[in-house]
Amino acid sequence: MKTIEKNLSDLYQRWSGVQPDSITALMQSGSYRQYFRLAKGDQTAIGAYYDQVAENRAFVVFSRHFADFDLNVPEIFGVNDDFTCYLLEDLGDGILFDHLKEIRKEEGFGEQSAQIYQQILDELIQFQMIAGKSLDYSVCYPAAQFDEQAYLWDLNYFKYNFLKSANIAFDEFKLENDFRLLTQKLLAADHSFFVYRDFQTRNILLRGEELCFIDYQGGRKGALHYDVASLLFQARADIPFEDREKLLDYYISQAAKIDPGCVKDFREHYYRFVLIRGLQTLGAYGFRGLYEKKQQFIETIPLALNNIRWMIENDKVPEDLPEIRKSLEAVLKSQHLQTLIKPTLQMRINSFSYKRGIPADLSGNGGGFVFDCRALPNPGRYAEYVDLTGLDQPVIDYLEKYTEVDAFIQNAYAMVKSAVDVYTGRGFTSLMVSFGCTGGRHRSVYCAGQIAKKFADSEGVQILLQHCEQE
Repeated sequence: MKTIEKNLSDLYQRWSGVQPDSITALMQSGSYRQYFRLAKGDQTAIGAYYDQVAENRAFVVFSRHFADFDLNVPEIFGVNDDFTCYLLEDLGDGILFDHLKEIRKEEGFGEQSAQIYQQILDELIQFQMIAGKSLDYSVCYPAAQFDEQAYLWDLNYFKYNFLKSANIAFDEFKLENDFRLLTQKLLAADHSFFVYRDFQTRNILLRGEELCFIDYQGGRKGALHYDVASLLFQARADIPFEDREKLLDYYISQAAKIDPGCVKDFREHYYRFVLIRGLQTLGAYGFRGLYEKKQQFIETIPLALNNIRWMIENDKVPEDLPEIRKSLEAVLKSQHLQTLIKPTLQMRINSFSYKRGIPADLSGNGGGFVFDCRALPNPGRYAEYVDLTGLDQPVIDYLEKYTEVDAFIQNAYAMVKSAVDVYTGRGFTSLMVSFGCTGGRHRSVYCAGQIAKKFADSEGVQILLQHCEQE
């Protein structure tokens, strides 16, 4: 990590003329790239580290090319000699997905949301049909174009990382036949345009009212349909299906102004691209969620399945792909999968000292339950217990002599249990329960441990027990 920070600091100094005062690691999402915010006063930049040199080069070359066409992408400030680190413009933390989510809370998917999506589609056309014409596709990573092999990679990603991880039965020979047939039909569309690859609102930042685009390093040459499907069928965005159709009409009408021929038979191919994008997405969620156990991806699987359910119910999965359809129907009916994707309630149980303050709730959900143990008998007042904690048997024996201690624990358990039942039923994923006493070593430690034991075998609950004063 020190080497990475030094490389990024050197790039920052080369760009700004000074060393940064601070380097702050940013949260990772779906990739293994590491991002940092470097700052000197109010002069900030984003530093990136990734050991995949070819992918880094693709991002840098694409960024500079798109900037030449006045597309809103981050400016590249510098790249280190071995192309593992680069410095780019700080576009802020405003993610368009979050902004749209807030709008939906206020007014649903209304005119404001529709106008934003129309603006996104207008920008997409510029990437695909204007800037994409003269792009250097030789730097693409891992493939220069969507060819048969690239599509089969996506389809097998779905097979191995989702179907097999979820224990869904299928006929592998027939499924492979469907994969090859689907690939042939996809290749029948015009593949001479830039494909962003992961075009969705989490990869668009909002700076004021300006849309800024990131994460196009996986781009390649392919069909227009793929990015439209990625955007309109983004699982978490959950655009109403009737609005997806309206936005599709808008895209076709706008693209036709540039090249009428390229969208002449757009709908004939479109839902095949929706299908493969849906399968690729499930493959990604299977790998990140079912295999790597990342909760945010597990939670998104039901939303992706809503898209699959709609496609089957509306005959958007072609009849000549029977094994794909059969496997998807099995996915929707699978009780085993429902068990795998049922949200886990992470229950953080803390002991603490009131002298040092109540532990902060880093989940952002507001702190949960806080129980004050200071009214209970205090073993810390006696010399023989001073150097012990609520984990030691003599302290446990002392506290268990008092009926009021047991009553306190039973009452606390009843209150928390009521909340846990509601939280697990509604799919909530975080609850914090804290026990405090004067020193944070005896009564609070004992009570926190007892509550943790009571919930240890609860279905759908993960216990994280932390004794703050024992660290």
